[in-house]
Amino acid sequence: MKTTLDLPDDLLIEAKAVAARRHTTLKAIVEHALRREIQQPAPAAPLPDDKFELNELGFLVLKRHPGETVTLETICKIQDDIDQEELDRAINFARRS
Repeated sequence: MKTTLDLPDDLLIEAKAVAARRHTTLKAIVEHALRREIQQPAPAAPLPDDKFELNELGFLVLKRHPGETVTLETICKIQDDIDQEELDRAINFARRS
């Protein structure tokens, strides 16, 4: 179906530049952006209760277990796990689109 959109010049220029960098069309960029905008957001993955808790100010913090020392290695491992989960969700999202 055809339609006409009135876009600001700077947005259209940037969208065309993105399309060129991605070796795709402006139509594909607009369609992808619109689908992403109207799609129901995926529910956030629950955080493991054994690793995190909310402190008195409402910030997410690592739980302290008796006798356990939190090291930079521990923090990096948790961050790597979270990054991998986010990457997996993004790949699954892209496959559904």
